[in-house]
Amino acid sequence: MLDSIPGTNAALERKTPAKEPTESELVYEALASYGHYKIFASGSGAKLYTAGFEYDRHSWGYFLKSRMDYVAEVLPVVLLDEAAKSDIWGTPTTTARQIVPGFGFSPIGVRWLWRDGKSWKPYLIAKGGMLIFDKKVLSQEATYESFSLQSAGGVQARLTPKLDLRLGLFSDFHFSNAFMVPVNPGLDVMNANVGFSYHLGSPLLK
Repeated sequence: MLDSIPGTNAALERKTPAKEPTESELVYEALASYGHYKIFASGSGAKLYTAGFEYDRHSWGYFLKSRMDYVAEVLPVVLLDEAAKSDIWGTPTTTARQIVPGFGFSPIGVRWLWRDGKSWKPYLIAKGGMLIFDKKVLSQEATYESFSLQSAGGVQARLTPKLDLRLGLFSDFHFSNAFMVPVNPGLDVMNANVGFSYHLGSPLLK
C-alpha cells in the first residue's frame, strides 16, 4: 500500500510485517521396550517395538515455562513379541514365541518442552490412540484393536539449526481393549525411544 506525504510528491510504501511461521516439528522415531509391570493391565512376558512419525505443533502457548505443543503420531511399524500361548488374562503358558505385526496411531497428544530454542531441551509428552493387530494378542479372548496411552520424558539435543536428536530412556506404553469384550488382557511396558526431529518452522536460536 502506498501513502502520500502531504506537501510532497513522495510516496512511501507501507510494509506489513511478515508473519512468522508457527513452530512445528516432524519426528522420525523408534521405540523398544525393556521390561513390563502390572499396574493397569494383566498381561506379561511380551515386548513391544515400534517405528513411525510424530508431528508436534506449538498450539497452546506456555505452561510452567514450557512450550505446549499439539502432538499426533502414526506408527506404520508395530511388532509385538509375545508368548505363542497365554491364558485369558495374558499370562504366558508356553516358552514358544511369536511376532505379531500391527499398526498404531495417536491423534490426541500434548508435549511440554522446556528451554525452547536452547541446545538442550527437556520434555514431557503424552499421547492417546489405538493399536490394531492382524490377530488377537495376549489372549484368544481379547480383540484385534486396543486403545493405547503413552507417557514419556526425555531431552532433545540440537544437531543443526533444523535438526534435533531426541532421547527418551524412561517411558511407558500401555495398551488394552478397555473391556470392549469381557476379558481385558492389556500390557504396560517400559521402553526407550530415540528420534530425529526436523524443524518445519523457523527455529529460534538463543
